Amino acid sequence: MSRIGKLPITIPENVDINYNDSEITVKGKFGTLQTQIPTVIKITESDNILTVGLSEQTRSVRALHGLYRTLINNMVIGVSEQFEIILELKGVGYRAAVQNNEIILNLGYSHPVNIKIPNIISVEVVQNTTINLKSCDKELLGLFAANIRAWRQPEPYKGKGILYKGEQIIRKAGKSAK
Repeated sequence: MSRIGKLPITIPENVDINYNDSEITVKGKFGTLQTQIPTVIKITESDNILTVGLSEQTRSVRALHGLYRTLINNMVIGVSEQFEIILELKGVGYRAAVQNNEIILNLGYSHPVNIKIPNIISVEVVQNTTINLKSCDKELLGLFAANIRAWRQPEPYKGKGILYKGEQIIRKAGKSAK
């Protein structure tokens, strides 16, 4: 049995969970999330505590136990509290703005970069160099943040690029003069 899989999931008061053999739906203050679950994963609920179990004990099924427990837990946390990722733009002239459901990034290219914002993600730009991303879907939020970051990944010589908040870039020494 998985150590993570056997941990119980506490359900907050404002979260409603509906499940059957193949799907789970979680509704809360910040939205509704649903996902498909394999039929070998069994969910039981009692006294606002959700437990994830298995119907059989094969190696491939046991590998899914912790995964689906974590996915369901992330859904519960997301609809009740939301997830947040903060990106920082470091570099001369690097700026961001939100306009008409798009993020417009000036990253030193000859053209601005326009990225469409998914409906489930809210974006706020602070001081032109900090992007706050919030969503109830942790997976989609991480993919969107990585997509933005891919336009200008941090480089080790000057430390310029798009960084996650608190990320440390290991700097390299440049060429040494003779």
